[in-house]
Amino acid sequence: MPPTFSNATSAPQVLGGANDVFAPLRVFLFEAPDGMVVVSFLNSFWNIFSLIAFVFAGFFIFGTIYAMQRTSQLEAEEEASIRDAERLFSQINEGGSNNSRWQDVTTHIQSANPNDWRLAIIEADILLEEALSEIGLAGNTIGEKLKSASSNQLRSLDDAWRAHRVRNEIAHAGADFVLTQRIAQETINQYQRVFVELGKV
Repeated sequence: MPPTFSNATSAPQVLGGANDVFAPLRVFLFEAPDGMVVVSFLNSFWNIFSLIAFVFAGFFIFGTIYAMQRTSQLEAEEEASIRDAERLFSQINEGGSNNSRWQDVTTHIQSANPNDWRLAIIEADILLEEALSEIGLAGNTIGEKLKSASSNQLRSLDDAWRAHRVRNEIAHAGADFVLTQRIAQETINQYQRVFVELGKV
């Protein structure tokens, strides 16, 4: 006759039943007076923690929005300062013709001094702004004027964008922007293609 085994050796029930290992904890938390105090404390703690978390989240969102607005404001102030300096340069050279001013650009770009290359690009950008205004493109800045232009109005629009971006790098990064002679010459060539199309040189 085969041997029989008692149910005493079976695995204890984890959830429910006489061998439920979590039963004492549930009894303590949900039935014993001291356990109810603990549960009440945890609920209160969670409510306070949630409130504090919402407050910190609000401060974080407010700080992020303020930082973004302040950054935009500083960039606008910096751009305005640069444009003022460029307008002053334009007024100083107002008596010269476009050809003579372009000749100054080509003279500076042929220099061995990187500062002259930067000056050549800034001067060319001033001429670009004037040329875009003359053909009736809307906007207060070169970027806005170029955005309002189409390739039908300006076939060399891509050249104008690329050259103007280099000028922005020079204006905003300053000495941190590494301007090689090759990049400087390519940028002036891009300006020149725009001016040739518009009949300015």
